[in-house]
Amino acid sequence: MSYCVNPDCPQPKNPVDAFLCQACGARLLVRNRYRVTKSLGQGGFGATFVAIDVSLPGEPICVIKQLRPSNNHEKFLRMARELFEREARTLGKIGNHPQIPRLLDFFEERRNFYLVQEYVSGQTIHQEVKQMGLFKENKIRDFLIEILPVISYIHTQQVIHRDIKPANILRREQDGKLVLIDFGAVKNYVTPMEPQEGAEQASNTQFAVGTSGYAPPEQLAMRPIFASDIYALGVTCVYLMTGKSPKDIEYNPSTGEMMWQKHVELSKHLTQVLGKMLEVSVRYRYQSAEEVQRALETNAVVADSRTNGAVAPTPVNSSRNAPPLAQTAPPGLPNNPNNPVPVGTSASTRMADIIKQKRPDGGEPSRFGADLRTGMGGAPAVQAPRREPLKLDAQGVLAAFRRGQRVFSDMDISSLDLAKAHLPGITLTSSNCAYINLQGANLAAGKFEKADLSGAVLKDTVLSKGYFSYANLQNADLRGADLCDAYLNFANLHGANLCGANLKGVKVTEEQLNQAKTNFMTVFPNGKRGGFW
Repeated sequence: MSYCVNPDCPQPKNPVDAFLCQACGARLLVRNRYRVTKSLGQGGFGATFVAIDVSLPGEPICVIKQLRPSNNHEKFLRMARELFEREARTLGKIGNHPQIPRLLDFFEERRNFYLVQEYVSGQTIHQEVKQMGLFKENKIRDFLIEILPVISYIHTQQVIHRDIKPANILRREQDGKLVLIDFGAVKNYVTPMEPQEGAEQASNTQFAVGTSGYAPPEQLAMRPIFASDIYALGVTCVYLMTGKSPKDIEYNPSTGEMMWQKHVELSKHLTQVLGKMLEVSVRYRYQSAEEVQRALETNAVVADSRTNGAVAPTPVNSSRNAPPLAQTAPPGLPNNPNNPVPVGTSASTRMADIIKQKRPDGGEPSRFGADLRTGMGGAPAVQAPRREPLKLDAQGVLAAFRRGQRVFSDMDISSLDLAKAHLPGITLTSSNCAYINLQGANLAAGKFEKADLSGAVLKDTVLSKGYFSYANLQNADLRGADLCDAYLNFANLHGANLCGANLKGVKVTEEQLNQAKTNFMTVFPNGKRGGFW
């Protein structure tokens, strides 16, 4: 069969030996050497065909990509020609790689533009998922290990693919190798826009190119960088594991992050790797394919670039096996809501504990009792030890709060699950709250001075008018949190994730914010949303 490439042809199929199209009269032999045999697909800007080169012995199969400008205005044609020539130069530059199709020809004919490439027999991984089923963790690892060196190669050539997605990665029938195709100028929607100043990493382009859902925000804003391909590859992995298009997966409206984790079952390590590939802010995403490779090979997530390789701190005093706590003191001891007592502890036992235990460092007596450095008649007495902060469980905190207790200072409530708890006005001064889960909780007007909130989950939490002076919020997840009018001066925000957080009216320094993660959805103290980082 001969196929007519005239965009306006009403019936493009013709007999194999036809010279002119029987429907529209157009010549069927493109450039007098390529006979098109079938259509592979088309979009708003062009079409792709399979053809044979009748000028060569054996009439080898090739792929012809036709750019079809939909507007004949000279300025529009100039833009289309620029895009087309760019892809031709790109393919000529990188086509020597065994997993990238070679460019065979490049020409313009009747105001249409044509690229001729090596034909790769096989199916896309999009088709593979449809036919063979979803990828499991091991297959995702193998996929990344194989495709990352290809992406690394094109990046070393100063080329950004800009349209990585399942439909643009083929599994070659001949040897099962992955092949990266379609470098973005023909089949994708392209919007002419004004050039931007300060584009990064040789990405200067006047056109936003990419596929919605796979292209990250900075690429759609005409500032693609190498890390943009890393994001698209991460979205591709999500599709391979879920079979869901990005438009079918929920996004966090505050941060713009894809909420993909609930759709997959992965190890913690690979979840972290993919999470960093899918960071909305390019500043906190992997910056190169090599970084992702190292993370996979070492079985450890590369530390955030701002932490100089530091890892999240171990929670302090997070004894998960501490005994349950009574809500009132045993007879003989005052009922102090700040100093709950372990169940079954008598007054005499409690006091004996205070007197008999010795601190290893020989420090001052504990806050749990009187100054016992001198005894009766001024005689020296055994020093009372400084006891570890008493551990509360989640139910104990909630029950005490319902009874009217608001002060939980110097307590150990680390690692508790208090998601969506209603605790406005709570006081956690100097408490150990490391790795606590307070997602979606209401802690408005809370007092957190000197509290350890490192690694805490405070996503979508109401923290408005909170007082965080000298609090440790290192690596805390504050995405989408409401911190309106909070006081954060002197707080440690190193690695805190403030993407999408509302910081309007917050007392905080620019230096502190530079240590934290922010993105274009973050509302800064002046009330303006942040830009791309």
